[in-house]
Amino acid sequence: MPEGFPDYLDVDYTDGEGESPEDYPTIQDKIEKAIEVTKTGLEEYENPAVMWTGGKDSTLTLYFIKEVAERYDLETPPAVFIDHYQHFDEIHDFVDHWAEKWDLDVIYARNEDVGQYVEENDLEPGDDIPVSELSEHNQHHVRDLLEYEEDTFPFLLDTYVGNHLLKTVALNDTLEEHDVDGVISGVRWDEQEARADETFFSPRHDPDIYPPHDRIQPILQFDEAAVWEAFWNFVVPDTVEGFPEEGYVPESGDDLPNGLTQDDIPVSPKYFAGFRSLGSEVSTDKTTDEPAWLQDMENTTERAGRAQDKEDLMERLRDLGYM
Repeated sequence: MPEGFPDYLDVDYTDGEGESPEDYPTIQDKIEKAIEVTKTGLEEYENPAVMWTGGKDSTLTLYFIKEVAERYDLETPPAVFIDHYQHFDEIHDFVDHWAEKWDLDVIYARNEDVGQYVEENDLEPGDDIPVSELSEHNQHHVRDLLEYEEDTFPFLLDTYVGNHLLKTVALNDTLEEHDVDGVISGVRWDEQEARADETFFSPRHDPDIYPPHDRIQPILQFDEAAVWEAFWNFVVPDTVEGFPEEGYVPESGDDLPNGLTQDDIPVSPKYFAGFRSLGSEVSTDKTTDEPAWLQDMENTTERAGRAQDKEDLMERLRDLGYM
C-alpha cells in the first residue's frame, strides 16, 4: 500500500448510496457514470489494478478503463486474474488471447500453497485437503478467521473454506505484494443482495482483515441486460475491426458478420454456448443453449447455473475481502 493511504485521496465514499440501476434509466446515463467513476479512479489512486475474470462484467469494466486511459492520457493499470485452479480452459484461453491483443499486463493471483499440495498429491475437485498440511499463513485464515474446526476441507471453489483460500487469500496476498491501493471491479448492484448497498468508491481499510485499499466500482448501475446492450452497441463495434458500427446482435456463435469468428469478439465463448454466469468448471452449468444475451433475463436468475448462490455465505466472504 502506498505511503499515506488514504489521506491523499479525494473521493466521495457516499457516491451511489441509496441508489439502484433505476436511477440511471438509459444506457447513456449508465455509460456516463461509468466513465466518471473510472476517470476518478485512474486519477486519484497511485497504484490501481483492475479485477478481470474473463466474464462480461469485468471485461466491460476493462473496456471503460482502456477508453478512459486513452482519452485522458492516463496509465492503463494491470489486470489481476484470480487463478483458483478450477477455471474452464476456455476462460484461460480467452484471458491470454485478449491480454495479448489489448497489450495488458496481467498479474495471476494464486494461492500457491494450496495449488502445490493439489499438484503434488494429484487431487481432483472435491478431494479432501488436511488443514495441517497448509502453510502457517493459510492455517491462520482457516482456524482464526474462518473459525473452521474440521481436520480437512474439500478442494472445491464453491465452499466457504475453498472460496476464501483460493480466491480471497490469493487476492489479498497479491494486493499486498503489489502495493495496490485501488481495486477496480465489475461488481453490480443487481447481481446479488450482498452487493446491493455498495457505493462507487468503497473503503476496505481494516488491516486485520485485508491490505487496506479501496474498491472502485464503475458499473454498479448496470443490470445484466444493459451489460449486453453495451457490449453489442459499444464494446464490440469499437474494438473489433469489421464489426458493424450501428451494432449487431448475433443469434449464435456462427451468426457473426463479415467473416468474423468468436475468436475476434471480446466475449467469452461460454456466453455464446449458453452460460449466463462463469464460476468454476465443476459447479457451473449452462442454463440453455441460447447465447446469454438472448435468454429471459427478467424471469430467470443470472447465477442459476452456479452452485454457490447463498446470500449469507456471500456476505460472510465479502466481510473477509471477497469481491
